[in-house]
Amino acid sequence: MAATDQLSAVFSALADPTRRAIIATLAARDATVTELTAPLSISMPAVSRHLKVLERAALISRSRSGKWRASHLEAAPLREAADWIERYRRLWDSSLTRLDVHLAAMQAAERATDPATHDDQERE
Repeated sequence: MAATDQLSAVFSALADPTRRAIIATLAARDATVTELTAPLSISMPAVSRHLKVLERAALISRSRSGKWRASHLEAAPLREAADWIERYRRLWDSSLTRLDVHLAAMQAAERATDPATHDDQERE
């Protein structure tokens, strides 16, 4: 799967609150479908469907030990999504900082040329 498609799959999988709850559980420990179903108010087949979505997005892997099949959180796709978000967070932070500087300069220029503002400052 192409990197962009993989990232889309990750964000799509993370868009669901039940899948985020499953990920939170798996961040603490590996778990079976039965263990993942206990804190959720949905059926085991529904949890299995959510696990398939997470597995297609490569957010989890599943292993079999005897009759048990445990799910394990895979950190790499989450890290890639966080890196993608961080790039844009820095861009917006930079843009907002430049906007703050520009607005401050405009306000200072307005105060310097507005006689009413100047008179108010002299009275203080």
